[in-house]
Amino acid sequence: MLGAPGAGKGTQCKRIVEKYGLLHLSSGDILRQKIAYSVERIADRKELNAKRYPLNADLMDSGELVPDEVIVEMMAGAIKKTPQAGFVLDGFPRTVNQADRLDKLLACNGKRIDAVLNLKVNDRIVAERMTGRRSCPQCGAVYHIENLRPKVEGICDNDGATLIQRSDDSLEVVKNRLKTYHRQTEPVVDYYRKHNTVYDIDANKDADEVSAQLIENLDALAKE
Repeated sequence: MLGAPGAGKGTQCKRIVEKYGLLHLSSGDILRQKIAYSVERIADRKELNAKRYPLNADLMDSGELVPDEVIVEMMAGAIKKTPQAGFVLDGFPRTVNQADRLDKLLACNGKRIDAVLNLKVNDRIVAERMTGRRSCPQCGAVYHIENLRPKVEGICDNDGATLIQRSDDSLEVVKNRLKTYHRQTEPVVDYYRKHNTVYDIDANKDADEVSAQLIENLDALAKE
């Protein structure tokens, strides 16, 4: 699943996973788990930044990409543990180098990319979506101040935790993430077009309409 930050990749991945019985591999979630695991063991932030994975917490906060060698190794480990039923990649690969290394990794494991779902969305809409997002620090549920409000303002429906705005959803960081996306990740789409595996999806529409487009393309692919 490719697309700018805020294009709806996480939401659509969850729906596809549920419909087709696949595993959702989110590079952001996996990386945050790695960072949290290390934070529990290192109290001093200066020491924290000297360690491998926690160093990337600062990169995520600023909107920059995690180094290729780190993210590829991390995702390779996750992919090798996946069942034969298959998986959906969310947030990876984000550079052409990552895409090339992913292809080689999959080939070594007898796997391949069947489809690249490219969510196309306007930058203005991305900024509105991301700056309005609120997340539950406990269960990870995501809400929006306009489009997906919790039952009680500022409180998670699932566990009653106080919702937060992630540091990487601030307007300044969102703008930087979009610049990074256009510079480094958009070329990945062209990389995959050479293999005729790209399906462009209009992600400016609401989530249900986007899901309908995705399912239509995936069902057609399954019949081939």
